[in-house]
Amino acid sequence: MNAIKEYDVIICGGGTSGCSAAISAARAGANTLLIERIGSLGGQMNISGPPGFAYAHFFNPLGEQDIGGIMEETYNRLYKSGHALPHIKTPIRLKAGYTFSYIDPDWWGLMIFEMMTENNVNLLLHSLVVDVLKEGNIVKGVVVENANGRVEIPGKIVIDCTGEGDIAARAGAPFEMASREEIQPHTVSFTVDGVDWDKLCKYIRENPEDIEWLAFSSTSSHEEVMEVFKNLTDITELGEVQGFFSLRDKALAKGDWHKFSGVGFFLMPREGGRILAHLQHSSQVPNVLPTDAWDLTRGEIECRRQILIAWRFFKNYMPGFENAYITRVCPEMRIREGRRIMGDYKLTTDDVRMARKFDDVIGKSHFPSGGHHLATVDTLGMHDKSARDRKERSPEGGGSYDLPYRILVPQKVENMLVAGKMVSTDRDPYLRFLQQTMVTGQAAGVAAAICATRNITPRDLEKDVSELQRILTAQGAILKGTH
Repeated sequence: MNAIKEYDVIICGGGTSGCSAAISAARAGANTLLIERIGSLGGQMNISGPPGFAYAHFFNPLGEQDIGGIMEETYNRLYKSGHALPHIKTPIRLKAGYTFSYIDPDWWGLMIFEMMTENNVNLLLHSLVVDVLKEGNIVKGVVVENANGRVEIPGKIVIDCTGEGDIAARAGAPFEMASREEIQPHTVSFTVDGVDWDKLCKYIRENPEDIEWLAFSSTSSHEEVMEVFKNLTDITELGEVQGFFSLRDKALAKGDWHKFSGVGFFLMPREGGRILAHLQHSSQVPNVLPTDAWDLTRGEIECRRQILIAWRFFKNYMPGFENAYITRVCPEMRIREGRRIMGDYKLTTDDVRMARKFDDVIGKSHFPSGGHHLATVDTLGMHDKSARDRKERSPEGGGSYDLPYRILVPQKVENMLVAGKMVSTDRDPYLRFLQQTMVTGQAAGVAAAICATRNITPRDLEKDVSELQRILTAQGAILKGTH
């Protein structure tokens, strides 16, 4: 194996958490290497996920902004260049805590390379991290395989941003994961253009009860939401549209819809003011463990089978989609759930519900606990129970909860941090949404840079996080000021 020079910080995985970690580490003065298994950066932001849904949670239901930092910076750059929609801050949206701010995912993918260059981040693409270098329980770097063969890369601090915790697990960190029977379904998304939005809005106005209102219902009544639907003239007022229950049931009766998901889509802006529909829930495959390549293969095949069924439904049943056409199919599944690496603290459902604050706060969130997807249409349309359960899982008073630094520090290994959806939580408060992954990524990057500079471990840093908090605040992260 060919050893090369040592880096201060090595980041495994170039998704949302990895990109945030790389930029923040480099800005904090670390010689940083970001390793990604494919040739693009962005992960679920622009490769496998619902673009813009990441930007749905800048504001809590009280209207307080609780997400800033690199997340806000990337949105502002795209908005100023004409590749993002304004924040959808209608009263009904604020009450839900979903203030969508949609972006063009392909422009995000171009922009993030610009930001890597601007911040002098070293990139190693088309390279798979397969193992860690260790002395006892101390991580000393990583092992990658690529066109050069198997290569050792030494590093002072390693951050696992792989999404599934592959590297932390191989380093010996303990983890938890739902069983194959319980794990959330995974999805392949696709995007379409050519929708007649006026025709679709007319259908919604005339059939408001056919549309799912749960996403608006954290503190809004059924009547309030129906009033919005009855007066809808601009699809961007909603941000997302789910439901179409009568059309779905009609198609199910004829065998023209599959049983694994409901009907709906998010929005995607394009240059020239165009709005596209991003169909993220049209395929959902249950019982797929992301730690099993045979499972993943089966899931990719099944998702595409479901996409074909879903597209025939949209063309034949959905008003406004008669002349629509597919413009992109995501190249791989969006993995909703995988490992959770156990750290020095585990975020709990009570932490979320009580809007708990921590002395070692590194970011915030207001997303409810327990928002699990189920791959069956039998669970859809249960408005009253779903709305009540959601309210009981949300932070009390419509506020935000803190994310403590200790959820980034894995047990039983040293010189390693984790970021993204595999950070240390109970299953219900699983931090899988992209605004959460970018917050934890930015914090992990700054923490790693501090540790490399001061020659301490991430666990040593737990004793005093004041410098970490100071740098994060200077980088625009929001650590205080919300209920």
